[in-house]
Amino acid sequence: GDITSDLIFAPDHQSAFVLRARQNGVLAGLAPALTVWAYLDETVELQVAVHDGERISSGTAILEVRGPTRALLTGERTVLNFLGHLSGIATRTRRFADLVDGTKARIVDTRKTLPGLRTFQKYAVTCGGGFNHRLGLDDGVLIKDNHIAACGSLTDAVQRARKALGHTVKVEVEVDTLEQFEEALPLADIILLDNFTTADMAKAVSRRNSFSGVKPLLEASGGVNETTVRPIAETGVDVISIGALTHSVTNFDFGLDASIPLRTRSAVSV
Repeated sequence: GDITSDLIFAPDHQSAFVLRARQNGVLAGLAPALTVWAYLDETVELQVAVHDGERISSGTAILEVRGPTRALLTGERTVLNFLGHLSGIATRTRRFADLVDGTKARIVDTRKTLPGLRTFQKYAVTCGGGFNHRLGLDDGVLIKDNHIAACGSLTDAVQRARKALGHTVKVEVEVDTLEQFEEALPLADIILLDNFTTADMAKAVSRRNSFSGVKPLLEASGGVNETTVRPIAETGVDVISIGALTHSVTNFDFGLDASIPLRTRSAVSV
């Protein structure tokens, strides 16, 4: 429990607070965050003014919350933690998505997520205009360098996987060189170009486009940042995967302050 709030306030003491953004960005995580207050006290009432996926500016009032002071203050930090982490992911994703606007490339996440938070983190990526890669190892076949090394060859690894694979499941292969790319080209549904230079990415895209067989999607990964993402997208790859969307995100700053009247678009009870 929260001994500070419990000692200072009587159970029937009521308060109201406004949650505000303290920087510019994209909101994500309202549902899991607000569940905290609902868990602590079912009488808590909310007026929500902004919703997940919307751009917000410093000073924007996100919501007003009213209810027992003990519950509101006990849940404050956990609510801010959820919103700060997930909005940080959405904001970073939005920056990357904006940087590749006008190209065919999609920004996608990876499995480099925090234990227990993967679903929330991947949801936040979609709030920022990104897309999800595999949720888990059972979502699709992704043959990586260690699979190939342990198996003995890229071709053997793909053939073993396809032998027992259902027809609805795609096969992606990670390659490190253009030589490996040529081997994977007739075998894979998706080819991951791992740490390729933009020059080699462009060669791979050109070769894929001229290939007479079924043309695989091309995914770029490795060395992606806000400086490199646009040149990578302009090579013509289909997907750019970025682990940093989730594994090293900067927390988004929110504050919970004493309430003032708030105009809202919706009122909900949690």
